[in-house]
Amino acid sequence: MIMFSRGQKGKLADLGCGSVFPVEVDIQAPGLSVDVSCFGLDASDRLSDDRYMVFYNQLASPEGAVRLEMAGSSARFAVNLDLLPASIAKLVFVAAIDGSQSMRSLGACALNLGSAVRFPWSGADFGDEKAVIVAELYRRDGSWRFGAVGQGFNGGLSALLAHFGGAEATPAAAPASTPTPAAPPAAKVSLSKVTLDKRGDKVSLDKRAGKGFGRIHVNLNWNQSATAAPPPPAKTGFFDKLIAGASPRKGRGGIDLDLGCMYELADGRRGLVQALGNSWGDLDREPFIKLDADDRTGAASGGENLYINGERFDQIRRALIFSFIYEGVPNWSATDGVVTIAVPDQAPIEVRLDGGGNQIMCAIALIENKGGSLQVTKLAEYFQQQGSTSAHELMDRHFGFGMRWKTGSK
Repeated sequence: MIMFSRGQKGKLADLGCGSVFPVEVDIQAPGLSVDVSCFGLDASDRLSDDRYMVFYNQLASPEGAVRLEMAGSSARFAVNLDLLPASIAKLVFVAAIDGSQSMRSLGACALNLGSAVRFPWSGADFGDEKAVIVAELYRRDGSWRFGAVGQGFNGGLSALLAHFGGAEATPAAAPASTPTPAAPPAAKVSLSKVTLDKRGDKVSLDKRAGKGFGRIHVNLNWNQSATAAPPPPAKTGFFDKLIAGASPRKGRGGIDLDLGCMYELADGRRGLVQALGNSWGDLDREPFIKLDADDRTGAASGGENLYINGERFDQIRRALIFSFIYEGVPNWSATDGVVTIAVPDQAPIEVRLDGGGNQIMCAIALIENKGGSLQVTKLAEYFQQQGSTSAHELMDRHFGFGMRWKTGSK
């Protein structure tokens, strides 16, 4: 892999990179919320078509030339340059920080262009900027090139959008008493995102007219290289071994979180979806909830993923999203975990795992069917094994699912 520095440029052909590759933006942002996006610009460096802003609220360009996999503060863009129309002359990859913090708060970061190029950068390169233009892919003289930019930007994502000529959607004003005909407004980009900050915060989503909720994506991501807390004395039980972190995550040496779900169907039946015990679920049949393949190698950068069939949401009463530490000594304060619940055509919902200590289990969020609406509540409740009673069972008792428990394994 070739190491690039700020300002360095090169032809993709000379770098051994074809037209189809991933662009991975890895950001170390403990306790912070960072949004990574891609702007598809025309020859004048303008976002003349808002459909080519690929970000948390629009995960792909129209023809699929750029697709985003959300992963907390990191992101993976699947890029196919051959599919881009001639009107798109440049792809610009940016990162913007939420809240009062600035880019100087970030740790070591990097952008990888497939296995060809790595461009490392860090918060130490910046001051009070709220965003950074990380890198760009651009056409010149009939060929695609890569440029490592690393340029700070004073405004956040909204300011970047305006800088590239895009328009942000805002709530419509009340109409005048005698409205006059007007041309249809140009399409605008919605930067809306819902963050549930406090335990008990809720948000409700309604179905789009004539549609269900579509395929609901629940992503869990965290600082996979987090330093574990000092290990306690060795114990002998199965869940004690989980707590003791008998073996570090292969290839990482850090904490491995597992995503899971307790569910209750509309007819009262209850169950569990998790990798432990190989209870993967099913998307097209009951329980209409499925966990993606669990990664034990530490190679995946997209965290853990669970999907809910929103077209069959009428069959689901509630789904409790939880995570437990499968490997590594429990140390929630070091994980910087974040769950993103993405419902098609709706603003994504973000829940951060911003509490807890050395417990093994966290009940993150509750998704409920409230008269056909989808309600998400932040829980942030942590559980620790007590004697022979597992954290799973204690969480079950707390939320009243009433299941029977026995020791399991992967």
